[in-house]
Amino acid sequence: MASAQGRTRDRVVLVTGVSRDLGRRSARAIAQDPTVARVIGVDVVPPRGDVGDVSFVRADIRNPVIAKVIAKEDVDTVVHMSVISTPGSAGGRGTMKELNVIGTMQLLAACQKAPSVQHLVVKSTTTVYGASNRDPAMFTEDMEPRRAPRSGYAKDVAEIEGYVRGFARRRPDVRVTTLRCANVIGPHVVSPITSYFRLPVIPTVLGFDARLQFLHEQDLMDLLVHAVRADLPGTFNVAGDGVLMLSQALRRLRRPTVPMPGFAVGGVGNVLRSARLADFSPEQLSFLTYGRGVDTTRMRERLGFEPSFTTASAFEDFAAGLTPTGGRVERALTAVLDQLPSPTDPPALTSVTGTAGGESRG
Repeated sequence: MASAQGRTRDRVVLVTGVSRDLGRRSARAIAQDPTVARVIGVDVVPPRGDVGDVSFVRADIRNPVIAKVIAKEDVDTVVHMSVISTPGSAGGRGTMKELNVIGTMQLLAACQKAPSVQHLVVKSTTTVYGASNRDPAMFTEDMEPRRAPRSGYAKDVAEIEGYVRGFARRRPDVRVTTLRCANVIGPHVVSPITSYFRLPVIPTVLGFDARLQFLHEQDLMDLLVHAVRADLPGTFNVAGDGVLMLSQALRRLRRPTVPMPGFAVGGVGNVLRSARLADFSPEQLSFLTYGRGVDTTRMRERLGFEPSFTTASAFEDFAAGLTPTGGRVERALTAVLDQLPSPTDPPALTSVTGTAGGESRG
């Protein structure tokens, strides 16, 4: 097979999940790569915005019809991005699990039957490692979570990766690349973590300072293009260089915070979730309590990818684009604090305006 550098425009790439912004933009970026002849984007609804040279096909990956699309278009590379992290965007937790797990199973079954498929790229997440007080300083790709996820997005991702490994065993001729990405962040990203940072008053877990790693949205698109071109199998942690403590991130936002016991943050999260202002799942709460760190040596040495943004600069670019979001959250926080029982005095809002110059180093 020709090297990536010498390859002509012969790849036919199918990208799932193109109705969402990151999926659409990633498909466009892949279509511009000189090794790619055609890109077919699939989803249940058409994407909003310009798809460039991407050919859109309305198809539900939960339906076996996806196999006909792969066969008809003679697809040789599949990029799977259709994994949803929030039940609200899917219409409920049941639908979310069906889209994530059943959709992946059907897609893999279609790939297994298609002799044309030579390369599978799966956008996974470091959420698969979980977040707990027993975690190592840095997870490598060979480590397991200290506590296996029992529900939610993390459980979906664990099941998805299990099915992907099964597919790799059944089709050893297909090169399978699994990309465990840190939280993707940037001015255009809408996700549980960016919704949290966009709150005008930010609840934190009293007594904890989570370790954070981020991947900039532009680096995600560059990563997917690189993965398609490099054609290297394996599982890779992907994150910008460095670690940012939650307290440092919040000081850079210059927004007030309200430290609370964990159970109180969970109560506030229920209010915010009901108001569709932020998603506070149990896994999100664990992450904001303990954080997570992943080792990216394999990404650099074997995959040959280096993000342009560090964790800190990715967060800085996200923070620079924030705009005021109004006072609905302050009222919600006040209401829930009045109702939550606590053995201690009610937590007070802590202003972080003007303290960025004296932030601690972590």
